[in-house]
Amino acid sequence: MHLFWKDSAAVRPDRMILSRTLCLLTVCGVVAFAALTARLWNVQIKDHDRYESMAIEQQTKETRIPAKRGTIYDRNGNAMAVSATAYSVYICPFELKRYGEDAQAVAAYLAETLELDYDSVLKKCGDASTWYKTIKTKITPELADELRAYISANQLHSLHIEEDTKRIYPYGTVACHLLGFTGVDGNGLEGLEAQYDGLLAGENGSVSRLAAGDGSQMLLQSYEAYNPGKDGCDLNLTVDLDIQYIAEKYLDQAIADYDVQNGGCCIVMDVNTGGILAMASRENYDPNDYLAVSDEVQAQIGSITDADARKGALAQARLAQWRNRAISDTYEPGSVFKVVTLAMGLESGAVTEGSSFYCGGTTTVPGRGKPLRCWKSTGHGSQNLTEAVQHSCNVAFCRIGLSVGAPRFYDFVERFGLFSKTGIDLPGEAGSQWWTWDVFCSETNLSQLAAASFGQTFNITPVQLAAAISSIVNGGTSVSAHTVQSVTDSDGEIVYEASEEAGVRVVSSETSSKVCGILEQVVSGKGGTGRNAYVAGYRIGGKTGTSEKVAQDAAGGAKEYIVSFCGVAPIDDPEILVLFLLDTPGAQTGIYISGGVMAAPAVGNILSEVLPYLGYEAQYTDTDSAVLDAVVPDLSGMTAQEAQQAVGEAGFACRTVGRGGTVTGQLPAAGAEIAAGSKILIYLDAAGYDSSAAVPDLTGMTFIQARTALETAGLYMDTTGAWPGNEDAVVTAQSEEEGARIPCGGVIHVTLTDCTDTGQ
Repeated sequence: MHLFWKDSAAVRPDRMILSRTLCLLTVCGVVAFAALTARLWNVQIKDHDRYESMAIEQQTKETRIPAKRGTIYDRNGNAMAVSATAYSVYICPFELKRYGEDAQAVAAYLAETLELDYDSVLKKCGDASTWYKTIKTKITPELADELRAYISANQLHSLHIEEDTKRIYPYGTVACHLLGFTGVDGNGLEGLEAQYDGLLAGENGSVSRLAAGDGSQMLLQSYEAYNPGKDGCDLNLTVDLDIQYIAEKYLDQAIADYDVQNGGCCIVMDVNTGGILAMASRENYDPNDYLAVSDEVQAQIGSITDADARKGALAQARLAQWRNRAISDTYEPGSVFKVVTLAMGLESGAVTEGSSFYCGGTTTVPGRGKPLRCWKSTGHGSQNLTEAVQHSCNVAFCRIGLSVGAPRFYDFVERFGLFSKTGIDLPGEAGSQWWTWDVFCSETNLSQLAAASFGQTFNITPVQLAAAISSIVNGGTSVSAHTVQSVTDSDGEIVYEASEEAGVRVVSSETSSKVCGILEQVVSGKGGTGRNAYVAGYRIGGKTGTSEKVAQDAAGGAKEYIVSFCGVAPIDDPEILVLFLLDTPGAQTGIYISGGVMAAPAVGNILSEVLPYLGYEAQYTDTDSAVLDAVVPDLSGMTAQEAQQAVGEAGFACRTVGRGGTVTGQLPAAGAEIAAGSKILIYLDAAGYDSSAAVPDLTGMTFIQARTALETAGLYMDTTGAWPGNEDAVVTAQSEEEGARIPCGGVIHVTLTDCTDTGQ
């Protein structure tokens, strides 16, 4: 009994320990199971999508299928920016090492074929920090085929070629500031390419395939997921490629003729809609190679010895050539702004068409220490409203501004949209710089009002001024400047279309009509400062402008000017506006610096081509027909009498050489466009003529004098600029330098300009 009790007592603690152990294990098991359950719940339910995504990423390899970037069309359907198939080359350092491929041989081949640095390519071949290293993007299909042949011949696994797209601008530099460009990654960086990048880019597609544990692609597996993506939308512009080309041509010509130092810009706008028909800016660039600068600029940069300074100069040069001066630069508009002041005066009733003004050369303004001077120091004397606009009289417009009054003037400026940006659909638009209300409307100091009345001491952008004047001449309703008429998606559906609703009224239709009538007299009336913009057969109105760079003058530098002209046509029923600016014409040309002399002829030239292009038929007077350029008829095979009759009907004189029965030759050649009244040489036998002639200096000659001098030399001319019938117009530029020898019968292009009292 004693022993049994003792044994039972010994067993009891063992059972307790066992029970406690089992209990503890049970608790631990339950806790562990609960933790595992919670973890499994997190993995399989709560974070399922994340882990599934990680697994798919680890088990598959995705290949991007780039979306086709949308095309940019002009209003006639001409493709101005398109995406073409290109290819990108990649190297996989992991595969290169895995398959024992010769890195040096591959690098040498790629460097030579793709015109790359060998050391740079070799470094990429050995860099295993990423799966793929980009060797070169945007290569041609032909070059891609050559690389594929190399890959096949050498059984390479590490070299890969993927399809991509490359942005192409078929017309090179034309409309470069409007279109902009895309970067190496295909994203829009400037112009419309940047503004509408989200719509143009589309959505990239992809192909996913199974991948091995080491990340290599399992090409023989059947699994493949294909996401087609979506191509980008197309832009349909208001811009007309032909009008754009015309605007750029005459902008380039004016810059060359007048030795313009800081470029210029030109805007052609539909006055009824605000649609931009053309917008040109200089300097320019080729968006196909947007990093390249001109040879002249490159030479200047190359002369800089410091590497950092040279790099900075190159960056600044690129930014300068990409800058769209028509929307990004502000300037003092000068006398072109008088169109706005004129509209204010007529609309408010401060002046009427019967108002008269006296200009003695100066006038006093409350709050201004010195008398305000007119550009014509001797004054314009007595003049009515139309004459004051024709003469661009500062004194008269100061009086108009003072009559309107500062508060109403300020309200009108706001009504014309000159306090705010136009909202044009292009990046980089600048805002205007104006006085605050309390400063401008001071009762004791009206100097700001006086200066503003003729466009001085405030800054606006060219596109702001173009939109404001359009709203004045179109019948009196505001317009919204824009370049895109509609956007269509990849299925051809319209996703956006510019509004055709009429804007808010800014002036009455009566005021608009009166302003147009007065502006026509600036161009066609006797003594108008815009007479160099006259185009025979068409009714054109406009206003000249010459603004001095006040900051430059205040700093003690040489006087610099921005000359401009704004033309509207047909002025009896306006459709288009042309605003033309030249920044700092050269002082050494000997040509009087003013908008009437330099900018007005360019606008006249633009309108002389744009109006017929738009379908407007010229209505010529007999006086016009006697001096206009005409096309030389083909006289070959005609008798002498027939040839003389054909020449006379075409508006030319003639002289026969030889005694044969039929025409054997003529000067100039058939189809040449030359000045009317020129003398055509008709050859009636085998008699020859000199093969070349020396070009005379025509500078300063009138139309008749220049035509005669060229005929004497065996040459001919056609004209641009001022109307040839203007007896005060003289040659200010010629296409060939004095002494140059060109084939007999050649045509010299001359610019005629009336430089007499053309004002500002």
